Amino acid sequence: MLAAQPALRIDAHPIDYALVAVYFALVLGIGFIARRSVSTSLDFLLSGRSLPAWVTGLAFMSANLGATELLGQTANGAQYGIQTVHYYWIGAIPAMVFLGLVMMPFYYGSKVRSVPEFLRRRFNPATQRIQAVLFAVASVLLAGVNLYAMAIVVNALLGWPTWVAVVVAGAVVLSYTFLGGLSAAIYNEVLQFFVIVAAMVPLTLVGLHRVGGWHGLTAKLSGQPHGQADLSPFPGHELTGIHSGVGSAFGVVLGLGFITSFGYWTTNFTEVQRAFSAKSASAAQRTPLIAAFPKTLIAFVIVVPGMIAAVLVPQIAHLRQGLPSGAQYNDVVPLLLQELLPNGFLGVALAGLLASFMAGMAANVSSFNTVFTYDIWQDWVKPGKPDAYYLRVGRLVTVAGTALAVGTAFIAAGFGNIMDYIQTLFSFFNVPLFAVFILGMFWKRMTGTAGWSALVAGTVGAVAVFVLNRTGIVHFSGQGSSYVGGGVGFVLAILVAVAVSLVTAPKPDAELVGLVRSVTPRAARTVEREPGWYRSPAVLSVGVLALTAACYVAFSV
Repeated sequence: MLAAQPALRIDAHPIDYALVAVYFALVLGIGFIARRSVSTSLDFLLSGRSLPAWVTGLAFMSANLGATELLGQTANGAQYGIQTVHYYWIGAIPAMVFLGLVMMPFYYGSKVRSVPEFLRRRFNPATQRIQAVLFAVASVLLAGVNLYAMAIVVNALLGWPTWVAVVVAGAVVLSYTFLGGLSAAIYNEVLQFFVIVAAMVPLTLVGLHRVGGWHGLTAKLSGQPHGQADLSPFPGHELTGIHSGVGSAFGVVLGLGFITSFGYWTTNFTEVQRAFSAKSASAAQRTPLIAAFPKTLIAFVIVVPGMIAAVLVPQIAHLRQGLPSGAQYNDVVPLLLQELLPNGFLGVALAGLLASFMAGMAANVSSFNTVFTYDIWQDWVKPGKPDAYYLRVGRLVTVAGTALAVGTAFIAAGFGNIMDYIQTLFSFFNVPLFAVFILGMFWKRMTGTAGWSALVAGTVGAVAVFVLNRTGIVHFSGQGSSYVGGGVGFVLAILVAVAVSLVTAPKPDAELVGLVRSVTPRAARTVEREPGWYRSPAVLSVGVLALTAACYVAFSV
C-alpha cells in the first residue's frame, strides 16, 4: 500500500491546498447548475442530445484523459520511452477518424441511446443483453482504475491510507454525477481538459529545463538499458514484447493500431456517449474528429514527463536498471511533482491530476448508468415504466456504480503499470465487440445468433490468453499478452460469427436499413453539412492525419 511509502509524500503548502479546494468547489458547482436542466431520463443519461460539437469534442477527449493517460501513459513513457506515442497516434487517430466518417452516421441516425441498443436492432435482444453486461463489468473495472490513480495522488498529498483516499475520491465524483448526470460530467470534462493542460505543460517544461532540453534528455536516456531503442517509435520491442523487428512492428500496427484501437474508439460507449449527446448528426460526426487534434498533441506533455522521470528521479531510474527501487512506474507523476514544481504551481498540478482521474471515472460511471438503466433495466428487467421511474433508477445506479468502483480500485493496485491492466481489459471487452460490430455493419448475412455467440467466444479467447500468460504456460513480456489476447479474441469472434451465420437465418434486408451499409441508401448515410470549411469532416480528417504523420516523421528521423 502506498500509505507505507512516506518517500512519496508531496510537500504541499496551504496555497496548494487552497487551489485544490477551489477546483473542487467549481466541480461541485457545475453539478448543482446542471441539475436544473435534468427533468427526464434522457436529460440525465444523454444530456437531452443538445450539446454543441466543440463541447462534445473536448469531452470526448477528456473522457479518455483519465488514469489511462496521466498515470498509465507517463508510466509507459518512463518504461518504454518514445514507443509510447503509438498509443496516441497509430493507436487512436485512425480509429477516431473512422468513427467520425463511417460509423457515427449509423449511430446517431438510428437514434439509439447506447451501443448495446444498436446491437439489439442489428442482431437480437440476446446480443444486446450480453454486451450490456460485459460493458457494465468493464465500466466498473475501469472506473476503479481511475479511483485508484486518484488515491495515489491523495495519499501523496495528504498521507491518507489508500482505502480512505479511494472512498473520498469516489464520493466527490458521485456528488456531481448524481446531481447533474451526463451534462455535469461533460461540462466538468471540458473544464478538466484545460486544468490538465495547465498542469502538465509546466511539468514538462520545467523537467526539460532540468535535464538540459530535449538533446540532454535523449543523451541521458541512451546510456540506460534499452535506452537507444526507447528513443525511436519503431520497431517497439519493449512495448510489444516481440523480439523480431518485423513481428514487433506488425504487432504495433495490427495489434494496437487496428484490433485494440478500433475496438476501443469505435465501440466503447464511454467515448461514443459523448457524441450521442451532440445536438445534431453533423455535430456528432465532428465530435471524434475535433477530439483527435488535442489527442495528437497531448502526447507531448504525457509521454515526455515519463521519459524525464526515467533520468531525473532516482527511484524510476533504478527500476529501468533492474535495481531495488521502492517505487513503481505508476508513481512517476507524484515523484515528478515532488521533484520539480514549486508551491503554487504544485497546487495547479495537483488539481490537474485530480481533474484527470475524476474525468475518467465520471465517464465510466455515466456510461455505466446509461447502459444499465436503458439496456438492462428498461429493456430487460422492468420494461414499460414511466420515465420518472427510469430517472430514479439512473440516479440509484450511479451510486451503485461508484460503490462497485471503490471495490475494483484495489484490483488495479496489483499491477505495477496501470496501462498493463487497462490494455488487458480492452482485449477482453472491446476487441470482440469490434469484430462483431464491424462484420455486422458490412455483412448483411450475419445473424442474431452469430452476434451473441461471437461476443462470448471472442471474450473467452482473450481471457484464456491472459490466464495462460499469468500462469506461465506461455510468456509475453511488456504488453504483448494484451495484443496477442486481443488478436485471438478478434479472430475467434470473426470465425464463430461466420460459421454460425452460415447455419442460421439472417434478418430480411428491410429490417437492416440504417444498420448495415450495403442495404442503407446513400442519402440515408449522408450527414447534412453545416456551413464553414472548418466544419467539413473531410477537412478535419485530412488535417489530423497529416498532423499525426508529421509527428511520426519528427520522432523517426
